[in-house]
Amino acid sequence: MSYRLGRFFGRSASYVLLIVLSAATVFPFIWMVATSLKSPQEIFAYPPTFWPQELLWENFRMVLERVPFLRFYLNSIIVTSLITFWQVATSALAGYAFARLSFPFKNVIFTVYIATLIIPNQVTMLPLFLLVSRLGWIDTYQGLTVPFLASAFAVFFLRQFFQTIPRELEEAALIDGAGRRRILFQIILPLARPALATITLFIFLSEWDNYLWPLIATNMEAMRTLPVGLRFFVEESGSQLNLMMAGAVMAVVPILLLFFMAQRQFIEGIAMTGSKG
Repeated sequence: MSYRLGRFFGRSASYVLLIVLSAATVFPFIWMVATSLKSPQEIFAYPPTFWPQELLWENFRMVLERVPFLRFYLNSIIVTSLITFWQVATSALAGYAFARLSFPFKNVIFTVYIATLIIPNQVTMLPLFLLVSRLGWIDTYQGLTVPFLASAFAVFFLRQFFQTIPRELEEAALIDGAGRRRILFQIILPLARPALATITLFIFLSEWDNYLWPLIATNMEAMRTLPVGLRFFVEESGSQLNLMMAGAVMAVVPILLLFFMAQRQFIEGIAMTGSKG
């Protein structure tokens, strides 16, 4: 009896903790939406109000009128999509090579490759900017995307997943005369869809929110991305929080859509990717 009670209260405590954590996670999004519908006076009113007394939907229209928001949106979609596609493609190829192929100094190369993860981005930012500047890629999509077409973390992530796939499947395909390329595209990658969906979501989210490099690599307003474009609502007199939050609400929509479309694969990929190897 005592065991059942302990198990019941333990499970109840887990549910309560999950509910509290979920509420803490969702609350900032609700507050962002509420702020985007408020007037400037209501935002700074005391005592503060949680939900606006009057819904000002024109805040979203003002965002589109005051800055070239749609241009920022298009730039973010182009840059993020290109980086995400090429990082997933190159990481899948490299991850498969490290997981399945045998070549000299494989473990040493992989260790050095993964060691680059400990190097802060700020250390490489200046030499990277000088290189892009000398190539004439400032204010271009090449300058925003080419330096980030590969990812050590994505290679490590996919390598770990590929190692969980039974080798017997590849051995059977090799006996049937299939080559490595056919095995990769017809056997390994279809089985790795959860991991691919997971790393795609990680990369897309990271690049969609990237602020520092687009700020450094662009001077023209027409080449700004969304995170940098939202700075236009910060003035010397203060921030236009209602417009900034309205822009942030529109900016977060692609992330939510991508997550809901890949939610099942995302959870499955997190659960299945281990630390084998």
